[in-house]
Amino acid sequence: MTRHVALLYSIVLGPGRRVIMAELRALAAELGFAAPQTLLASGNLILDAETEDPREVEARLEPGFAARFGKAIPIIVRRGDAWPRLVAGCPFPEAAASMPSCVAVRVMRVPLAGGAETAFDRYRVPGEELRVVDGDLWGLFPHGQGNSKLAAALTPARTGGVGTFRNWNTVRKVDALLRG
Repeated sequence: MTRHVALLYSIVLGPGRRVIMAELRALAAELGFAAPQTLLASGNLILDAETEDPREVEARLEPGFAARFGKAIPIIVRRGDAWPRLVAGCPFPEAAASMPSCVAVRVMRVPLAGGAETAFDRYRVPGEELRVVDGDLWGLFPHGQGNSKLAAALTPARTGGVGTFRNWNTVRKVDALLRG
């Protein structure tokens, strides 16, 4: 069995409807995944699968989710043994230590090319930064991600692919859960 991290792009199903984490764990078990665990109420799922291939896990989770919850959403999956590399790749270690909610990574399904972040320079305000590390897009949003024009510009259409943001606090909590 191989441990995987599944990150849901959105768990908002419609006005006033969210995915209950117990239901998400139940779905994973029904799809044949072992030891499903969720972290927080924001669509972070840890599971064991017989396959090592994250794309195969996505190919089972996404249609299962759509059938169960009535909405198709992207689910980005990483092997659990790849997560420590993501953690170690944080390009903003000082900010991660002092203001962890202002550092986020957009975990990409298909890796971005290095230098892709320069396409977003026009949206940045002083203090904001973007870096591509191992194909994922890291952001520093010292004024908050929710009000950032830069963060809002990082859509799948503009980045060239599906990805989902997790802040540094969540990245570390996923890491801790994987380490058990």
